[in-house]
Amino acid sequence: MTSIKENSSATVAERGQPVDTDKPTGAVEQGALTSKDIVADAAAKGQGTSGYEHLTVWQTVKLFKMNSLFCFLITFSAATDGYQIGILGNIIANPGFIRQFGSATGPDGKPALASSDIGGWNATGSVGQIVGMITLPFLADRFGRKFSMYWYWSILALSVMVECVARTPQVWFVAKLLGGIGVGCLQSTIPAYVSEVAPVRCRGVFLMFYSLWFSLGQFFAPVALQSMSIIDPMNYLVPIYTQWSQIGLMLIIIFFTPESPAWCASRGYAERGQQALRQLFRGVEDFDASLQYNLLVINLEHERNVAAEQHNEKWWAIFKKTDGLRTLISLWTLMAQPFIGLGLFLSYGSYFFQQAGIEDPFKVTCITSGVGMAVSVLTIYLADVTGRRWMACYGTTLCWLCNVAVGILGVTPHIPASDILLVFFSVLYNVGLVGNGATGWGFIGEISSQRLRPYTAGFAAASTCVVGVGMGILIPYMINTNDWNWGLKTCWFFVGTGLPFVLGVWFLIPETTNRSAAELDELFDRKIRPWNFSKTVTATQMLVENEKSGISKE
Repeated sequence: MTSIKENSSATVAERGQPVDTDKPTGAVEQGALTSKDIVADAAAKGQGTSGYEHLTVWQTVKLFKMNSLFCFLITFSAATDGYQIGILGNIIANPGFIRQFGSATGPDGKPALASSDIGGWNATGSVGQIVGMITLPFLADRFGRKFSMYWYWSILALSVMVECVARTPQVWFVAKLLGGIGVGCLQSTIPAYVSEVAPVRCRGVFLMFYSLWFSLGQFFAPVALQSMSIIDPMNYLVPIYTQWSQIGLMLIIIFFTPESPAWCASRGYAERGQQALRQLFRGVEDFDASLQYNLLVINLEHERNVAAEQHNEKWWAIFKKTDGLRTLISLWTLMAQPFIGLGLFLSYGSYFFQQAGIEDPFKVTCITSGVGMAVSVLTIYLADVTGRRWMACYGTTLCWLCNVAVGILGVTPHIPASDILLVFFSVLYNVGLVGNGATGWGFIGEISSQRLRPYTAGFAAASTCVVGVGMGILIPYMINTNDWNWGLKTCWFFVGTGLPFVLGVWFLIPETTNRSAAELDELFDRKIRPWNFSKTVTATQMLVENEKSGISKE
C-alpha cells in the first residue's frame, strides 16, 4: 500500500508541469513526471491509494466479505421501503379498504374512494418524505448514521402501528404522514451510508442492491394483496400486519451495523472511526485501519480547504458553485421519475389498471413488479461492469417512450389486443424505471462531496418528493372515472412533462463507476464534461500506474 502525507511537497502545477485538465483522457506521459511529482499532486488533491485498486469487482467482494455482508444487509432493510410504498399505494384497490374508507359513491351505487382522499393521502405521504429527508441530515451530521437508522426505524414502526388501528380517512392521513417521514429518512440515509462504507470497486453493486430490495418489497406488496383478493377479498388488514416482520428484521440489522468511518472522520473520532473500519473489514489479512482512515481524513481536509477558500463552509454550500451543480446532478435522475409517470405506473399502478378496465389489476401489478425485480438483479452485475450513466440515460428514455406508446393506445379504438399491449408497455416501463431508479438512488449517495453528503442527499431526495405532492393530487383526478376520466390518454401529460428531463439526463449525468469520493472531487473541480468522466485520468489513477511501472523515487 502507498500512504500519502498531508504536508506534501509542491504540486505538479507549481513546478511548472501541470496535469492536463482539458483533454478527455487527461493523458500525461509518465516520463514527464517524477514519482515524487505524482505523489505530491495526488496529495494536493486529497487523494491516495488504498492498495486495493487493482482488484476486480468480484475479487473485491470476495476479499472484503464482512464489508459486503454489512452492505448487503443494510440495503436489504430497504425492502421495507418498497413494501410499505407498494402496500399503501395499491391497497386503495382492495374492496375491503374501499368499503371501510370510501366516502363517495361510484356509478354502480357502491362505495368508492373520493379522489380528494386518494390525492390527499398520497400528498401527505410525500410531504412526510420531504420532512424526513430535510430534517434527517442535521441529525445524521450531528449524531451519526447509525443514530439516523434507529430514528427512522422508530418512525416506521409507529406508522405501521397507526395503520393497524386506522378506521377513518383522517387516521389514515396520520399513518401516511408518519410512513412518509420514516421512508424519507430511510431513503436519504441508506444510499449515503453505502457510498461511504462500500469499497470503491464494488460500490455500485451494493447501491444497486438497494434498488433490488426496494423492487422486491414492491413485488410482494401486490402479491399479498392479490392473495387476499382470492382468499378474503374484504380483508385489507392482513397485508398491513405483514409489515411487522420486516420492521423486526430491520431492527436486528441496524443493531449490528457499524457506524460510518467517514462520519467519524468528519467529527474527529479517530479511534471510533478506525474501530468501525476494523469491524467492516474484519478478516482481511494485513488490513491497515490507520492508513484507510488517513485517506478519509486527507480527502475531508482537502474538501474543507477548498470550501474555506471559496467561503462555502456552511451546509448551504450545496446550492452554490460546483457543489450546487453536484446537487443538481444528484437529484436529476430521480426528479425525472414523477415527470415520466412514476405515480401513474407505480404508486397508483393497480388503481390505474383497474380504472383502465383491466379485469385483474393486482395480477398486472405483480407482473410488472416481478419483471422490475428481475431487471434489478441484472443492474447489480452491470453497475460496476458497464457503468451507471448509460443505465440512467437509456432507462429514463425508455420510460418516456412507453408513455408515448400507451398514450397512442388511449386515442385509438379499443380492440382485444389493447389490454395486452398496455401490459406489455407497462412491463417495458418498469424495465426503464429500474434503470432510472437504481442509478438515481446511487447518485443521491455518491455524487456529492464527502463533507456535504448528508445534506446533498437529503435535499436531492426531498426535491423529488415536492413534485410528488403535486402529482399525487393530480393523478387520481386524471384516471378516476368519476372525475376527469382521461384513462390511457393521461400518458400524454407525462410525455410533455418528461421530455425536458429525458434530454437533460444525457447532458448532466456523469459516469461514477470505480471513482472514489476524492476522484469525483477532482473531476468536478476540473469541470470535466459528464460524458468524459470515464475517459479522464485522475491523480489516483496516475498513482496506481506509477506503482505498476515502478518509476524510480526521487
